[in-house]
Amino acid sequence: MYGAAAGWLMTSLTRDAFVVSLVQVANTLPLFMFALVAGALSDIVDKRRFLIAGEVATAVLSAIFAALVWFNYVTPASLLGFTFFIAIAGAFTAPAWQAVVPELVPWKALPAAITANSAGVNVSRAIGPAVAGAMVGPLGIASPFVVNAVSNFGSIASLVWWREPKITKTVLQAEPFGSAIRIGFRYAANNPALRGTLIRAVAFFLFASAYWALLPLVARNRVGGGPEVYGLLLGTIGLGAVAGAFVIPSLKVRIGPDRLVAFASVGTAVALTLFGIARDVPLGLLASVIAGVSWIAAIATINVSAQVALPDWVRGRGLAMYMTVLFGSITLGSAVWGEIAAVTGLFAAHLAAAAGLLIAVPLTWKWKLQTGEGLDLTPSTQWPAPILSRPVEGSDGPVLVTAEYLVADDKARKPFLAAMSRLQRERLRDGAYSWGIFEDTAQRGRFLETFLVESWLEHLRQHERVTGADNVLQQSIYALLERQPVITHFISADHPDGP
Repeated sequence: MYGAAAGWLMTSLTRDAFVVSLVQVANTLPLFMFALVAGALSDIVDKRRFLIAGEVATAVLSAIFAALVWFNYVTPASLLGFTFFIAIAGAFTAPAWQAVVPELVPWKALPAAITANSAGVNVSRAIGPAVAGAMVGPLGIASPFVVNAVSNFGSIASLVWWREPKITKTVLQAEPFGSAIRIGFRYAANNPALRGTLIRAVAFFLFASAYWALLPLVARNRVGGGPEVYGLLLGTIGLGAVAGAFVIPSLKVRIGPDRLVAFASVGTAVALTLFGIARDVPLGLLASVIAGVSWIAAIATINVSAQVALPDWVRGRGLAMYMTVLFGSITLGSAVWGEIAAVTGLFAAHLAAAAGLLIAVPLTWKWKLQTGEGLDLTPSTQWPAPILSRPVEGSDGPVLVTAEYLVADDKARKPFLAAMSRLQRERLRDGAYSWGIFEDTAQRGRFLETFLVESWLEHLRQHERVTGADNVLQQSIYALLERQPVITHFISADHPDGP
């Protein structure tokens, strides 16, 4: 309701296509700007309390803006400003909302739960705009904003009622905020499954954002309807998404996630073309149905791909990376397509976005989706605790860890080095900031692995971050050796108190 009413309100305040598209920009830019900060916070603080605080802030801001609209004090600038600040509150809670989904269902049910969650969002997207359009006529433009402000208390009540499941938590102190951000970036850079997901997200959402940004103008200027028609078009997109949610699981099994997103790209290109040529409501509704089905197919599949690539300890930050890319693409795309529409017209903007979607499919095909599915990302307890001869403070460091390997024979040398290349990504994902593998010049097959970690406490966290899948990799390396590796820990002696 809020999204539909805000877009329509802006078209009554200005006819400038670029300014109208800025409503979408103001709604998505905060997720691009603040999702990484929010993701780090959701990994190191209590998620439930964090979500309650964010929803309270959203309710307060929504109520103030509803009052401005009610008393006719709203301007294009204040509309964009409040949309932006309300979206900031939403940006801070978005990674935490995503991160709690695996706590609500068994791991095997996660893909279905994410699809159901997306369907729930699209049920509201289907009903909300239609209700908003119906309310504006008899009750005035302020009515959807008032209802939106009150509805936030439903979210707050659900969070107060819900209790997180009891799980075994680390005994180590929480990560410092700055370190959490750095490690989140390092993890994303060294996780091929997450990196491929982010690339595919850009390829879809950068172009699909066009019809969301330009739909108010299509409804008013091309189809020639009022707020009821705009709400109907938005609602039909939502209904298409809900209908698509029922067939996504079987389609994914039959054609796989990569082809499913490719088909969603083609469907969205068709919808964009239809929006561009629409001159009546029926054609606009047909475009909306195709757009909705394609949207749910893409966003649910890409969302699952991000979720299954992440272990619990970095889930908030990893999902924040995904949301930053997702909403950064939508934000940039909305501004670009709005400007193109202002210069060349709605038809040309829609056609250009459709062409971009079709071209992006083959260009990004080598990056596969949901490659993390089936991996055991639960914590492993197979990495023994380091042996200490003296007390070590958590802040001591950097820490140099070495592992000496003696490869069984020359046949094992090549698979050993290939496995160590994969192990490099694991070390860097879990907290190391430098890694190397060296061979003894005096003894062929004797290798020394080295990696550096910021502090002793961070190295202890690294022990806790080893997953079942990581342990399988390490065991495959050990099978190529004559004996178990010899692991040694060194702490920097370059500090004022001496060693």
